[in-house]
Amino acid sequence: MKFSIAKASLITLTLLLSASLCTAADNKASAPQPAASKAEASAKNVKSGIAAKPKAAPKVKLVDINSAKKEELKTLPGISDTLADKIIAGRPYGSKAWLVSRNIIDSAVYEGLKQQVIAKQPNKDAAKNAALYKKK
Repeated sequence: MKFSIAKASLITLTLLLSASLCTAADNKASAPQPAASKAEASAKNVKSGIAAKPKAAPKVKLVDINSAKKEELKTLPGISDTLADKIIAGRPYGSKAWLVSRNIIDSAVYEGLKQQVIAKQPNKDAAKNAALYKKK
């Protein structure tokens, strides 16, 4: 009888071991794809006409504070008729940060629009631009 209990135990142990190996193989198959497989899948998507690259965010049209018309300036967040007039009167600006340092707008308004504005320089020559700024 000892022989049959030992034999049964050995068979049970073998079955449990093979079951755990099968489970491990299933888990490996459902694991995330390695980078090479993702690249191959991406290439298949391109061939089949499916866009593989995510679309880039639309580019924001920057408003030049040194040349924008009043109507353009008023499209910026926090800019009223009065502030647009102050911006125009204070031109030229060496940088967009001058809007705050010259007390044209407050820093809260500037934080809301700084990603949407630029201060293009009127001359390529820095000395000529510096001369413009000294007049103010």
